[in-house]
Amino acid sequence: SNLNCHNGKNAYYRAIRCFCNWLYRQGLIKDNPITRVDAPKMTKVILPSLTSEQVDYLIHQTDNTRDKAIISLFADSGIRLNELMNIKASHIDWDEQTVIVWGKGGKQRKAPFTKRTADLLKQVVRDNRVSKVSKNVWGLERRGVQIMLYRLEESTGLPCNPHTFRRTFASNLHRSGLDVEHIMRLGGWESLDMVLRYTRSVKFEESLRLYRGINGSNS
Repeated sequence: SNLNCHNGKNAYYRAIRCFCNWLYRQGLIKDNPITRVDAPKMTKVILPSLTSEQVDYLIHQTDNTRDKAIISLFADSGIRLNELMNIKASHIDWDEQTVIVWGKGGKQRKAPFTKRTADLLKQVVRDNRVSKVSKNVWGLERRGVQIMLYRLEESTGLPCNPHTFRRTFASNLHRSGLDVEHIMRLGGWESLDMVLRYTRSVKFEESLRLYRGINGSNS
């Protein structure tokens, strides 16, 4: 099974490292064994993302405005699931078309969205005011969003999870010509490393187009 877990080993390593470091800081162990363990090497697979047309298709396949707004906002902003779950109506700036979210480490930032998402969000906010839902703008728990995405993936055959939408956000912006540094700021990444990883397939597409242009007569 270790052959098929890809970067799962690295995730396990990070969890164990965090636990060992906590034990050491608390004085529960005299020696920190994790310092003698090398981190597993990360695999560099091409991760899936969606085209704009596929995002439109997913939105069309949902059967209510709330789910359409969630899909649209995921693709527009690249926000994480935890960030999505904490959104309230008061966090939305309709004029600027941004929403305040709390990222990793409790860091607050703004995430952008398009007019399509704005129109859907306005309907969601209006409906939730009537039902007096106040926990978040969606009236859903985390598990409810996950189930919705899982069912959508099953019915469409397209990858449909927050990580895929986050990659989609980065990749589609890069295809449109936006510099990776701007993508990093808009998506709330702390460094360029993950952005470059997410846009690796786009860079290959660019290189392939140049290759075809040079060797077009021989292809």
